[in-house]
Parts: sequence; structure tokens; C-alpha cells
Amino acid sequence: MLPAGLLRRSFSMSSTVTSAPFSRAVVHAMRKLYPEALADKSWDNTGLLLEAPFNPKNRKNNSVLLTVDLTKAVADEAIERQDSIVVAYHPIIFRGLKSLTLANTQQQSLLRLAAEGISVYCPHTAVDAAPGGLGDWLADIVTGTPAESASSSKQSQATTPLTDLNDPLVGERPYYQLRHHPSQRSLSQVGDLTLATTPHTREAITPVTNVPGVEGAGMGRVVRFETPQLLTWIIDRISRGMGNPKAFTIAIPQSSSLEDLTISSVGICAGSGGSLFSGLDVDLLFTGELSHHEALAATEKGQVVITLFHSNTERGFLHNVLKQQLLTQVVEEWEYLRSEEKGRGDLDNLTLAALEDDFAAVEVSERDRDPYGIVIAQEQQ
Repeated sequence: MLPAGLLRRSFSMSSTVTSAPFSRAVVHAMRKLYPEALADKSWDNTGLLLEAPFNPKNRKNNSVLLTVDLTKAVADEAIERQDSIVVAYHPIIFRGLKSLTLANTQQQSLLRLAAEGISVYCPHTAVDAAPGGLGDWLADIVTGTPAESASSSKQSQATTPLTDLNDPLVGERPYYQLRHHPSQRSLSQVGDLTLATTPHTREAITPVTNVPGVEGAGMGRVVRFETPQLLTWIIDRISRGMGNPKAFTIAIPQSSSLEDLTISSVGICAGSGGSLFSGLDVDLLFTGELSHHEALAATEKGQVVITLFHSNTERGFLHNVLKQQLLTQVVEEWEYLRSEEKGRGDLDNLTLAALEDDFAAVEVSERDRDPYGIVIAQEQQ
């Protein structure tokens, strides 16, 4: 048994353990921007999922790393950059854990980050549901107009004839190149698409009404155009808004042609929209992924489906919206927290030095990407 004095000292030390001051400012900022009450807690797991203890002797940079998925590569990136906190859109913990071991790759990332003093915050469906959040950003893209000319939206990339390729089993064989969705450095809408310029109405598919002071929140969005839009126009808008990916998948009714279809209404869901779209009466379903049978059922009803792989509907939001939005809020929260805590009389010199540092930065991961890419066959030169 430990001596009584040592027991008291141990309890005193453990009771004062806290996360890095800057990390706490980031958490406050995220909760103000995207209240956790907006998340669908019936299945989702959002909030501060890893609170790493603060060690003033091993202080991290006052920086945030944004990512959709917290993979081993992203954990490596955060450790190399010495970020204080990772804001990972998808929760890295969904269900209760009975152990934390290095054998599990996701738990390994969490343990490594905790050892480095890097916390993890996961907002997920709170971002989806919030007014001006991910759902509205996707709706903005679908209702946008190419910036150079309102009429140029009629010139869809999808209507450009494809170059004939030789049969890969006959004659000269093509070589294959793996292409992933554009990286953060190439995701930019400036000069490409003027958002939400086509007259329309929009509403949440499943409204969230239990959060005081937040109007228009809810899961998914339904856009209804004042004037029917050619499907090829919408394809062009999605391509521009998503960084001009090399390809994405589309399903149309067998009796229809791409160029002749018009769209009056769109159901939108980031990630996987299957359950949210159930029974939704719209012309087009736009989401990250839909199962084979869900897509087949939709086209049999006369609907069109556009998918981009799960996280490709989410990643651009981090770069185009959340990065600057969070930085602005963090600067405010960090200034307030610093002024509050510097007034305490029990702080050591290292902690005071941390509070004197007014720097703040938010960056988007360059290693985060959807697990799926596309393989493109090309003729050898």
C-alpha cells in the first residue's frame, strides 16, 4: 500500500490533468459552429473522442489538421506536423471498446496520437445537418452556375464523345493508371462555379427541430428548381464543384438517354444516402454511394442516381468551407481562453509560455483520400 502522503499527491496530480489549452479552444470553436445536439445520436458517435493529456514540456503547434478519415497515414501526418488536434469528420470510434491495443490499426492510430499529446474531435452528422454545413454546400454546387458564363453550363463534359479504345484482349494492350479524386491543393471553386445561382427552393429531408436557435437544420437536402434543368448541366456543376474528377458513376433509366433527361428536383446526401433517400420522390439522387439494389430500384422508378464514392462528397467541404470558417472561430476562442487562463496564479512558466503564443492555423490533410480510385486504360505511346 502507498503511504498516505503519496496517495494524496497522486490524487492531486491526476485531478489537474487536462488537454492542451489550444486543443480546448478548437473544441469550443467546433461546438459553436456545429452544435453536437444536431448530430444523429441514434447511431452516430460525435464529439471529443480522444482527449490527450497536455505536457507543457512537449507542447505541440497551435494548429489543427482537418481530415475526413483518420487513417494511419493521416496520423503520421499529424505527428510529423506536430499538430495539437485532429478534426476528423468521420468518427474513428463508433462502438464501445473493451480494449485499446496496437493490434487494431485504428486503435493503434489513437494510441500513437495520445502518446504524442494530440487530441481528436469528430463532428460528423452535426456538420451534415447544420444550416450552411455540408448538406447546404452540396446543394449550392448542384444549383451553381459556371462563373465565366451562365450559358456555358449547357456545355457538359458528359456530352463530349469518348475516344474509341482498342479491345484490351485484341492487338496492342492498353496500360492502366490509377486515379484518385483530386487532392486538396487542386480543390478550388474560385473562378469555376458561382454557387447557388439557379433559382430554387431547398429543405432538409429529415428536419432537426430540437436545437433552440438553429433554423433550417436537418439531414440531407431536397432542391426543387423553378425551371427544369438539363441533366448534363447538373453533371457539369457537380464536376466543377468537386474539382473536375476524371470520372464518377451515374445510373439512368434504361429507356432514357443522358442528353434528353431534365431534372426538376434533387435529393442530396453526403456519404451514403440509402436510408435517407427511402421513399423520396425526386428526379435525381446525388450522394457518395448507393448500393446496387438501391440504385436499381431508383432507376426502375424513373430516377437518376449520381455517386462519387463515399468521402468524395465530403472532402471538398473541408477545404472550401470548414478550413477558413474554423480558423476564424478558433482565433476568437483562443484569444478568450488565453485571457481567462493567464489570470490564474497556479501556472508554471511552460504553461504560461503556451498561453502567450497567439499563433493559430488550420490545414487540410494532403494524405486523406477515399479508399477507392478509378483505373483508367490508356494506349501506350
